This record gives sequence, structure tokens and C-alpha cells, in this order.
Amino acid sequence: MDAQTEELRHAHDVLAGWYAERLTGVLESMPIERAMLDLFSELTLAAGLGIEVADIGCGTGRLVPYLASRGLSPRGVDLSHGMIEVARRDYPAFPFEVADLRELPLANASLAGVVCWYSLIFLPPSDRTVAFAELARVLRPGGYLVAAFKDGDGQQRRGGRSAGLGVEFSSYWLSAGEMLDLAAGAGFNVVFQGGRPPEETEACPQGYLLFQKA
Repeated sequence: MDAQTEELRHAHDVLAGWYAERLTGVLESMPIERAMLDLFSELTLAAGLGIEVADIGCGTGRLVPYLASRGLSPRGVDLSHGMIEVARRDYPAFPFEVADLRELPLANASLAGVVCWYSLIFLPPSDRTVAFAELARVLRPGGYLVAAFKDGDGQQRRGGRSAGLGVEFSSYWLSAGEMLDLAAGAGFNVVFQGGRPPEETEACPQGYLLFQKA
């Protein structure tokens, strides 16, 4: 494992409890994010490819019960052991496992849908093409990928210090244009593109994209 990935994993191991305390129930107050997940769920079910989906970069697992409430059969995958421990503790009815987005422990064409909720923002430039190819690999043809991301200029940023737990990590606020190009290169067609301006505590706009695998 390279140094940047190890730093990211360690930081999120430390931050897992901090995130769990602050993000529990937040989705209930975010109608735009719920609408994106609802659209993804409805289209995935309508495609008739099954109900198996994965939240890749699931963090504390907070989206998994919501996806299940929409008729899907979700599982969670995350790089951080600490995050997966919290997810298993808080949502024991669902399967969670530790894995790298760039090398998923999932069979080819095994999923009807994939959720990447602010997980693609940690990919350095050299890994993005590989990651999108991996997402395409595990999806069935006609399956859906939904992504939320920080819409920015693509520059590397350092985060984590505000938690006061002595950890830092790198992230990238990718533009919608770059996200679209990466997805197209992996064989995805865009179905929906949207965004919203930053709220008071946010430093950049938030972007939302829904793709279908060709």
C-alpha cells in the first residue's frame, strides 16, 4: 500500500467514531441527497438486473439502511478498518467488508448498482482511470452508478485537522467535467447531472451524477 493510501486509511480509522457521531441522521435533513438516492434506487429496480448494490467507500455505513428501505439489497465496502467496525456495530443486519476501491473483492458483473458517496474525492490523478474501470467491472451492463462529490478545481487539499484528533489526509475536489470524462472513458453514459451551491459550513459546491453502464 502506498504512503498516501496508508495515511488515508489511518486517518479514517481514527475519525470513524467522530464521523458516526456527526453524521447519524443527517440524511433526513438533506432532501437533495435523498432524491438522488431515490432516483438511483428506482432506476436500478426498474432495470430488472437484480437488487444487489454496494456502497463503495461506505464509511460508517449510514446510507445502507436507506438503500434497503428503497427495496435494494445493499452491502458496504470501505478502505478503513475503523469505519467498517463502526458500520458493523451500528448496522449489524448488513454485510460490510474492508477493501480498496481500486481492487474490489467483487465478481465481474455482480452488482445491479453502485453508490460512491464522496468516496471518489480521495483518488489521486494516477488512480482515477483504474478506479472507474473497477466500478464498471463489477456492474452488470445496464446497471447504475450514482456519485456525490465536491465540485472544484481538482487541486489536492489537506483535510482532517478540524476534528482535532491529530490526523490529516489528502482529497481532491473534482470538477463535474472531469468526472464525466472519467466515467465516459470507463463505458458509462450520463443519465442525470445536478448540483447545489455550498451551504454555510461548506467550502465548495456539491455535485451529483448518475450514470448507466453501457
